[in-house]
Amino acid sequence: MTPVPRLGYRVGLPRGGRWSEIVNSDASVYGGSNMGNGGVIHAENISSHGREWSAALTLPPLATIVLRAD
Repeated sequence: MTPVPRLGYRVGLPRGGRWSEIVNSDASVYGGSNMGNGGVIHAENISSHGREWSAALTLPPLATIVLRAD
């Protein structure tokens, strides 16, 4: 939760495949700037944060995102 957007921020994930961005508190429906990941993230076989899989995310400023494995 910083006032600076983070582009390409790599986060470890528990499995590969497709993930959906089910909540983005920076979405325009909440009065935000609508910065995010376009609703879909694809995990890559790149280790990060102690996990075998990860994704490079756009983290909006002062916001929360929630991902769900599809």
